[in-house]
Amino acid sequence: MSKDLVQKESFVATPEEEGQRLDKVLQAHFPSMSRSFLQVLIKDGFVMVSGKPAKSSQQLGPRQKITITFPEAKSLNLKPKDMNLDVVFEDKDLLVINKPAGLVVHPGVGDTHSEDSLVNAILHHCGKDLSGIGGVKRPGIVHRLDKDTSGLIVVAKNDNAHRSLTDQFKNREVKKNYVALLVGHLEPSKGSIESPIGRDPANRKKMAVVRETEGKMAITKYRVLEYLKDFTLVDISLLTGRTHQIRVHFTSIGFPLVGDPMYGREKMNKYFDKEYGLTRVFLHAARLSFTHPRTQKKEEFECPLPPDLDSVVTEMKAGK
Repeated sequence: MSKDLVQKESFVATPEEEGQRLDKVLQAHFPSMSRSFLQVLIKDGFVMVSGKPAKSSQQLGPRQKITITFPEAKSLNLKPKDMNLDVVFEDKDLLVINKPAGLVVHPGVGDTHSEDSLVNAILHHCGKDLSGIGGVKRPGIVHRLDKDTSGLIVVAKNDNAHRSLTDQFKNREVKKNYVALLVGHLEPSKGSIESPIGRDPANRKKMAVVRETEGKMAITKYRVLEYLKDFTLVDISLLTGRTHQIRVHFTSIGFPLVGDPMYGREKMNKYFDKEYGLTRVFLHAARLSFTHPRTQKKEEFECPLPPDLDSVVTEMKAGK
């Protein structure tokens, strides 16, 4: 184990976490980190359970103490690339970016030579002086957006900002609002979806609403913005941050997102491609608010719909 350590954190397993896999519990406490990265830390001996080395598959017992030590980040193999980032806000601690659809946030596992991720663009914009707590593949990244989801994402530029923002996400203090277009006429005009999400037992590449023992509780609140023909434009607020949460929750109640290739309706997706030129899921991270790590002031950011989504709304309002 390296002696060059930058952070050590401990917590005690809650009654709800008893019987759960160690790697799954760690990901809930450190949502900015992928499970594969946490599994590497466990395998390399950086995670202790009740003072003893552990395995990823280990099930936690009553009130066991988990200690995780984050080693100094390895040198980056990623290449900086100029992608003309749409920077909404920047100071010496953080960066808020309007991410375009089609851009992955970070390379996939083993794809460290890719030059087409948001991380590559951030490295060009900021240089290599970025927070490394999130691991070598994801410097400064404290939360994620799916590849085809556009909108606001915050990046930490130093370790103090990274810790603060990660804690805020873990404690549900960060407010995230999305705009989506749903298939169908959703009623009532305000409501919430509260159901656990886990891996789809029929397709492990997808997520699904599952039994409580097989997933994590997820809460999605919504407010109807406008009815457009037989579709519903909604403002969505997430109280949790599960993988594909918005897409899975609305599909589960019969109102999938327009353009969603995984959970949506193929016939409807083809219709929107033909009529409006929409080739991706209609989902945009429109608002983001959090407490600034240094000033402790509330920061709020808003970003309008990008042209490809805005044109769909405009044309539908015009009756096309």
